[in-house]
Amino acid sequence: MSTAVSQTWYMTQRQLMVFARQPAYAVVTLIQPVIWLFLFGSLFRKVVELGGFGTTSYLDYLVPGVVVMSALSSNMWAGMSTLDEIQRGTLNRFLTTPVSRAALMNGNVVHNALTTALQSVIIVLLGLLGGADYPGGAAGVTILIIAAVLLGTVFGALSNALGMLVRERESIIGINTFLLLPLTFLSSAFMATSQMPSWMRHIADFNPLNWAMVAGRSAMSEHPDWGVVAGRGGALLVLAVVAVWLSIRTFRSYQRSV
Repeated sequence: MSTAVSQTWYMTQRQLMVFARQPAYAVVTLIQPVIWLFLFGSLFRKVVELGGFGTTSYLDYLVPGVVVMSALSSNMWAGMSTLDEIQRGTLNRFLTTPVSRAALMNGNVVHNALTTALQSVIIVLLGLLGGADYPGGAAGVTILIIAAVLLGTVFGALSNALGMLVRERESIIGINTFLLLPLTFLSSAFMATSQMPSWMRHIADFNPLNWAMVAGRSAMSEHPDWGVVAGRGGALLVLAVVAVWLSIRTFRSYQRSV
């Protein structure tokens, strides 16, 4: 077990070195969250008057949504890195080494988790600078970040599996584009569920994106519902474990095909 963990950390460091050499990429990935926070936040600031948001500030409501959406949008493209390594032959060369096959996949997942956590912290701080209030304090913010990381792990692992299955950039782009907007708008990202049509509310109940938002918002509220936090967070954890297992199984299938 310790060997697998150390090998996973080695593969993670390899990914982090690439990230460190491209600091501009980190800045670019924050442009969209800033647009959501401050342009959407200003445009729809009066929507809280409709009720059901649990706060009188739309920015307070929006920050957890932006954190979770950013985790989704950045991790959905993890399969592109896997595809690049397949096309360059890097992944096949690693197959000739004794490194754990799980480590080859999980290094990418852990790297994305760390990147998601950093990105989430920056978005929370930006919201704070913009005037957002977090009654749940540091504990609430920590739970929000954990929920975002779990969601990112789900979609990062599934994206890795997708990259090994389709092995084409166009397919990954098409599938991600198809999923991103429905997952976002069939959640409480921008609108309180009480203001949604009933059919959208029912779909949102089964949307992992919404689970992370509900857990994060509840934890950051003045009076958290810990049952809701544990329920949604536990569901995300189970889903993350299944997604990682599936990506490893897909990798083993890929290994047999080369």
